[in-house]
Amino acid sequence: MYKPAAERAKPYTPYPDKLFYKIGEVSKIVGVEPYVLRYWETEFAFLKPRKNKSGQRVYIKRDIEVLLDIKRLLYQERYTIEGVRKRLGLGFVDNKTKAEKKLRKTEVRQPGQALEHVKKRLREILSQLR
Repeated sequence: MYKPAAERAKPYTPYPDKLFYKIGEVSKIVGVEPYVLRYWETEFAFLKPRKNKSGQRVYIKRDIEVLLDIKRLLYQERYTIEGVRKRLGLGFVDNKTKAEKKLRKTEVRQPGQALEHVKKRLREILSQLR
């Protein structure tokens, strides 16, 4: 939905000082519907609110700060979801996964070297135990 600039640039309003916030409260603080918060959880791996005994999401202040940053980046600065991941410095997860896959491929291509490395390492451990 399109909102006028005056409405988008609302001044920051402080939220109540509590230990935990339910999804409805967070929804009002951040200014998005609860289903948007649940969607963002699926898109941003670092956004994992705890759940209480009854299974309700329970947010802390840090979660709210992150959500406000995500909203600002998406709605005001017009970043994409992937752009927000990179901007928040959490795009390294994909790079790490790629590096791990590359390492696994190297080991598979050279099983003899991997076996020798394991043998050498086991001998070192054995000598330390003696």
